[in-house]
Order: sequence, then structure tokens, then C-alpha cells
Amino acid sequence: MKKVTGIGGVFFKSQDPKKSKEWYEKNLGIISDKYGHTFNWRDNEDPEAECITQWSPMEQDTDYYKPSESEFMINYRVENLDLLLNELRKSRVEIVGEPQEFEYGKFTWIIDLDGRKVELWEPKDKALL
Repeated sequence: MKKVTGIGGVFFKSQDPKKSKEWYEKNLGIISDKYGHTFNWRDNEDPEAECITQWSPMEQDTDYYKPSESEFMINYRVENLDLLLNELRKSRVEIVGEPQEFEYGKFTWIIDLDGRKVELWEPKDKALL
């Protein structure tokens, strides 16, 4: 079973997310909406599959990364979240909260060896894989 299939997103704290987005747009050409920027790409193994990676500056005081105190969080795309969760539990990996499901996929969160919160995402639509 494939576990991680790619990076689904990079999220980082910012003193002023609006100004950060403006800086990145001016200097690096990353055009943002209220959430940040969605990068679209194709999967090497299945070039017909359209994929996305989200880039998002977030408020400095966000609690989305809790219980981690890290300044950033990475979202990894996974192939089968339920099966992976079973393996993580067997390995005694700390799981944060309960898995959640939305129209665009299933999510869960774990804590890595260095205490960072990591988001795991199984895209629901094959077009997002």
C-alpha cells in the first residue's frame, strides 16, 4: 500500500497573512485568494489525474496547529486514510482528534517525532488525487 502520495499543502503562521500574500504575489508571483493559493499539477503515474497542493499563510494566533507550537504544518496526501490510521495506531503514533470528512476528502492529524502536527488528507475525488 502506498502511504503518502504527495504534499497536499503547506500552512504557516504569519504576523499579517494579507501582507504576506501581497509580498509573495509581488515578489514571487503567487496570486492568492482568502485561503492562499492552490497549485494545480498532474500525477506522474496517472497524467490524466489533476492534483492540487494548497499554500496558505495563516494568522499567527491560529490554534489549527495545536497541540503543536510549530510555526508551520504540512499536509500530506495519502491513498487510504483508514488503513494508514490502523497502521499508525499499531505503531503508537499520537493521533490528534477524530478523523473528519468533507466533500473534498477525509482528514486526520498526527504528531510527528519532533512534536509537529501533521495533517493527512485522502482526496475524495480522483481529480484531486
